[in-house]
Amino acid sequence: MKHEDEQWEKEIRKGPFAVSPFTEQHKSKVLQQVEWMKTAGSKGQEMREMSPSEPALKRSGSRSDTFSGDGGTVTYAVKDTAKVTSRHQRLRKRRIGILAAGLSALVIAGGMFMWSWDDGRLAKPLVAQINPASALLFADHLNVDILTNQMKKNVAITMRDDLGKQLRITKVQHLSVSGRIYIEAGQEKEEDYAQIWLDAKTGDLREVQMKAEMQPDQLEHRYLRQIPSLLESIRSAPSLKPVLVWRKVSMEQGETVPKTRTTLALKNDNSFGYIEWEQDKVVSLSGEITSDEVSQTALEDARKSVAALSGKTDLNLESIHLTKDIKLGGEIFFFRFAHNYFVQMTEGKGGLGYTVRDANNYEPVIDDPKEMEAYQEKLYNIDEAVLREKAGPIIKSIFNIDLDAYKLHRKADALGIVTFELESARDMFKVEYKEDGRITMVTRGEE
Repeated sequence: MKHEDEQWEKEIRKGPFAVSPFTEQHKSKVLQQVEWMKTAGSKGQEMREMSPSEPALKRSGSRSDTFSGDGGTVTYAVKDTAKVTSRHQRLRKRRIGILAAGLSALVIAGGMFMWSWDDGRLAKPLVAQINPASALLFADHLNVDILTNQMKKNVAITMRDDLGKQLRITKVQHLSVSGRIYIEAGQEKEEDYAQIWLDAKTGDLREVQMKAEMQPDQLEHRYLRQIPSLLESIRSAPSLKPVLVWRKVSMEQGETVPKTRTTLALKNDNSFGYIEWEQDKVVSLSGEITSDEVSQTALEDARKSVAALSGKTDLNLESIHLTKDIKLGGEIFFFRFAHNYFVQMTEGKGGLGYTVRDANNYEPVIDDPKEMEAYQEKLYNIDEAVLREKAGPIIKSIFNIDLDAYKLHRKADALGIVTFELESARDMFKVEYKEDGRITMVTRGEE
């Protein structure tokens, strides 16, 4: 049997499966499938050859003789030599035929169970690979006749390769004025939704807007296998596990290739993080780190900033998150303290950014429109002296800068926010406040 195993394994590694790894687990699945096929086939063959109205001894060309003795009567069959030889030849030919059929089945089954090197999951059925449109899902009563085979193929491949899942098509419409075919899948308010515009003549993609939510086991292996090394690169907890995936796909008019953005949420018992890809390239990742993995100077600055804003010096540090923006070439350290206070430090190509915030909700509950208008009027027209009195000491404590040379600016569309700007040095502080002058956020540089 070993020789046969080697032969069919060689056959499987030919043709379209040549670049795919074939493990012992896949081999076992193939053998199980083929064994079942062979067993079912041989039983069917025996049933066809065995007529229920014709005794086996008679069909085999044998004669029977009977001997009687003290032990009873014994009947035995004596086979005709010539017919036995003929039968052996038929059996030999049948075995050769079964072996050939089995080898072919092994090759086919091997292809059906072959592991895909690209995404690390079991390959899709061959019929869906050869004819992707066969995997399309349509809602009832749709006019699908206006879709050509090329259109169906382009839609199926776009959903499969870019979105990562096939959505049920709920609308097909011929837009005669623009010369396009519009295809809609899913519902707009749901997590899974797609809009695809095709050229009515060629069937080519013109515009695409798709989104989907999926479980981690649905994400392609080429993404999943990167997780450990990516978390290690930012010194984050290796115990973070994938919990959910969001994907968005877009192609605007004039573009030729859909752009895919994939976000993977990670979580463990007391921490979280994420990884974001554009196409297959990592652009951003985030995870919790320990206080040993950050500059002690930065940590002490964060403690001092929170104390200056809150007036409390005993707030515990609850967590530190590091976000690495590979696309923009920057890092963000996020320090969270007790009672919803945090400090964010940004360092990147665009410069430095520093924010300290009180994230508690202080918004008043006002139902009357006139009272709300009066509250907004008070918030906008708060006295500048009050703001300088409240914000000045905080900025002095954190940045060691006096606000006297900085000019205050207000914006009508930004209630509760002002900026202090030093135009000569292009330096600016953004300050958030409440109607009583309480400062809830101070930002310098990029937030």
